Amino acid sequence: MFKPNIDKDELKNLPRITFPGQIIVANTIEDIENLIPIFSKEEVLGFDTESRPSFKKGKQNGVSIMQIATGELAAILRLKKTGIPDSLKDLLENPNIIKVGAAIHDDLKGIIKFRKFEPKGFFDLQHIAPTFGIEELSVKKLSAIVLGGTISKRQQLSNWEAEILTDAQVSYAATDAWVCREIYIKLKTANPQL
Repeated sequence: MFKPNIDKDELKNLPRITFPGQIIVANTIEDIENLIPIFSKEEVLGFDTESRPSFKKGKQNGVSIMQIATGELAAILRLKKTGIPDSLKDLLENPNIIKVGAAIHDDLKGIIKFRKFEPKGFFDLQHIAPTFGIEELSVKKLSAIVLGGTISKRQQLSNWEAEILTDAQVSYAATDAWVCREIYIKLKTANPQL
């Protein structure tokens, strides 16, 4: 059903996919409060975080932003400015809303530094994909194998704490969260027991 691997030449020839919906950058607690009712109605959300890169060995800067995506809306939550308000904490603790990401252990560890919470309803694609015989676990290669398209990782090492995020950063961040949701939905279609 799904190939276990994909090589660089195949990756190069695949179409580029980017998040097609509306993107909102949430700079304030009020921005987040306005988004939570929308996310709370969803069954499955894409999830990711980004951190400002550190080029010093052993130094990490911690999570700068958290991304949450539906099929039509992606939000870039600037946690360094907002922290985690009660409504967002409730969403992250809601076991009935599936939140899908890749390699989420470190993401969750980083978010918990803002505020303690009990993560519930989180699914890690890196734990799910191998049950389908998929050996590639990066989001880029998972999207290629499962969705038939590739995503750009160019903005990954950009400054996620810049006062104003660039359009390229915003698009990259939205796509990274959304694509996790889309991969999960396609896998779930292939195996409803997921």
